[in-house]
Amino acid sequence: MTEKTPGGVDRAAGAPLTTGAAAPGDQRASSDVAATSAPLLALHGVSREFGGRGRTTTALDGVDIAVHEGRSVGIVGESGAGKSTLLRLLLGLDTPTSGQVSYRGQTLDRRDRALLKRFRREVQVVLQDPRSSLDPRMTVAQIVAEPLQSLRIGADQRERSARVDEVLGWVGLDADARRKYPAQFSGGQRQRIAIARALAPSPKVLVGDEPVSALDVSVRQQIMELLARLRTELGLTLVLVSHDVAIVGQLCEETVVLRGGRVEEAGQTRQVLTRPTSPYTRALLDAVPTLG
Repeated sequence: MTEKTPGGVDRAAGAPLTTGAAAPGDQRASSDVAATSAPLLALHGVSREFGGRGRTTTALDGVDIAVHEGRSVGIVGESGAGKSTLLRLLLGLDTPTSGQVSYRGQTLDRRDRALLKRFRREVQVVLQDPRSSLDPRMTVAQIVAEPLQSLRIGADQRERSARVDEVLGWVGLDADARRKYPAQFSGGQRQRIAIARALAPSPKVLVGDEPVSALDVSVRQQIMELLARLRTELGLTLVLVSHDVAIVGQLCEETVVLRGGRVEEAGQTRQVLTRPTSPYTRALLDAVPTLG
């Protein structure tokens, strides 16, 4: 099976790139540029509390995270670390109790319709389980075209239809997939459909919420390779939220470790995963299963 690259070149599905792109952790030049440039997406002293009447739960406490354009950032932590709350804030689905979330240097105010419209177009998400994130009553074409219609992208139905075929090709699915329903596909194929939907409006930032955790191990690797390739070819900024340190280590240049709603450790992935300064990070790494 062949697929179209974003540049319009036919290539065998899953074939490696020949651009000479460096692996995560090796891109020192881009890291230096990121260090001196303003972040694309950022959290500044963000706290989020829930509850009331004297009983509150602090989900996030003074979190600072900077995501620079073109970079890949992994956010890891155990259950209860605050990852889900952080994800909702990063996607503009919630408002912090204190602190601010900014996009392109502007505070992300959910009342600012113009900014929010741009944000919705430029920041897209791939959710954990495609069985629940894809509407079983809709065809693949309807699913992938949904953000185009809701964001009013494309002059007409023909243009949107062409875009659907294009992004399906990018994720390794043939055009005839457009007439089928999610139940007719495997788990890995369904996640490819979800990725195609996220790519349809030409986002700048792709956020992955445990995007491979619901998949079989062999399929998981294929989807990880697909995400890495698409990020390189499209110049995407990738934010990956996961409990799996190994997945973040493979896909992300930078890693943020959350613990109890606070940033426990952050830095270049190679540094964090090979020379961690926090005992908690070392414990997470020790918990990763190994063969032998």
